[in-house]
Formats: sequence, C-alpha cells, structure tokens
Amino acid sequence: MRTTQPRKQRKMLFNAPLHVRNKLFSAPLSTALKATHRVSSLTVRSGDTVRVMRGDKKGVEGKVTRVERSKCRLFVDGVTREKVDGTPIQIPIHPSKIMITSLNLDDKKRRESLKTEAPEEAEKQVKEPKKEQKKRKPRKTAQAKAKTKTTRKRKTKSEEKSKGEAETG
Repeated sequence: MRTTQPRKQRKMLFNAPLHVRNKLFSAPLSTALKATHRVSSLTVRSGDTVRVMRGDKKGVEGKVTRVERSKCRLFVDGVTREKVDGTPIQIPIHPSKIMITSLNLDDKKRRESLKTEAPEEAEKQVKEPKKEQKKRKPRKTAQAKAKTKTTRKRKTKSEEKSKGEAETG
C-alpha cells in the first residue's frame, strides 16, 4: 500500500536499495531526443550531456562526470563553485532538475533498449479500430429515487392468519 504521508515518503526514498534508486534517476529528454527515440525520460548515466533546468546554474550544459546513487545526486562539468581558498568544486544536482540533451550510447544494452519500431508499423497499430465501450445508464437523481420507492406495509400475524384462512376456506 502506498502512503501519502510526507515523512513516510522521505523514509522510503532514503532507505531505498540501490537498484530501486536507479529508477529515481530518470530525467526528461530534450524535444529532439523525444522525437528520435520516442521516449519521454531515461535514467541519467555518466557521459550524458545535460542542461540544468532549475537553480542558480540554470541553462548551463555539460557532461555528467559522476553519479552518486547513495546520495541521489549527480555532478556536471561546468557546474562548479569556488571554495574560500580558491579551489573549484563541483555542485551536486538532483536528477529531476536537469534535462538530457544528448545520450551516451556506448553501452550496448542502452542502445538496444532505445531501438524503436519502424514508422509504418507504428501507424498500423494506430489505425486498428478500438472496441466501443458500453454506455452506462444515467444515474438516478434523489427525486427519481423517491418516486420509484414504494412504502411497504408490514403484515401482522393476525392479517397473515386471516389471509391463510381465506385461501383454504
């Protein structure tokens, strides 16, 4: 059963195993990638080029250099800040705050998962007729229910006896 309590939602996120956290690393694709791959979002991997969509570094593009599943953050080239002594460090970013602009397709499994159907096959599936749904009867209003409702008078034992005698006699 899913819960709607924020404290339990947070607990599930922070205590989730790493294979579940992988699903949480999904980010939307750019419009060009959506059109070519016919997928709206994918998990972010190191080597992908992403654009920051929220925060102070909004609009910055760079390659993902490191992914930390344990902290649910990723690090992007060009998204840095300077420490007091002047050394630059990368800023951790949540995957929901970015958009993937180009994919790292070095992995064979990732390439195969993104293969799409030929456009002709997709059109054939769309043209198939859909089953017609049965129309539901309209609901009765309170007034209609009151009209159809009949009051039943409860029979007493003496009435049942007299009725029984009339049928036999």
